[in-house]
Amino acid sequence: MANYLFLYYGGMEEGHPATPEQMKKEMEIWTDWFQKLGKAVVEMGAPTKPGKTVSKAGARATGANAVAGYSIIKANNLGAAVNIAKSHPHIPKGIKIAVYELVAM
Repeated sequence: MANYLFLYYGGMEEGHPATPEQMKKEMEIWTDWFQKLGKAVVEMGAPTKPGKTVSKAGARATGANAVAGYSIIKANNLGAAVNIAKSHPHIPKGIKIAVYELVAM
């Protein structure tokens, strides 16, 4: 078993929740998904705010394709991790998930 970094991109196609009640409902959907994954969840992660990309040329805003959050999930292999990502309840709502194996050091 290896750990996989899930990077979340984008938001829901119909927009972000406008009220505290809608936000609570959306968070419950995420929490329910994590509960279904059980011991595969290493770290639920967190949402991210806009950031910067740093290089020798300087620091620039991350732009329209910025990371919106992350999680760390345990899976047997990359294919299994991708299948877990495909089961995310917000995929139909427009989020994208990049999946990377974390290398133990």
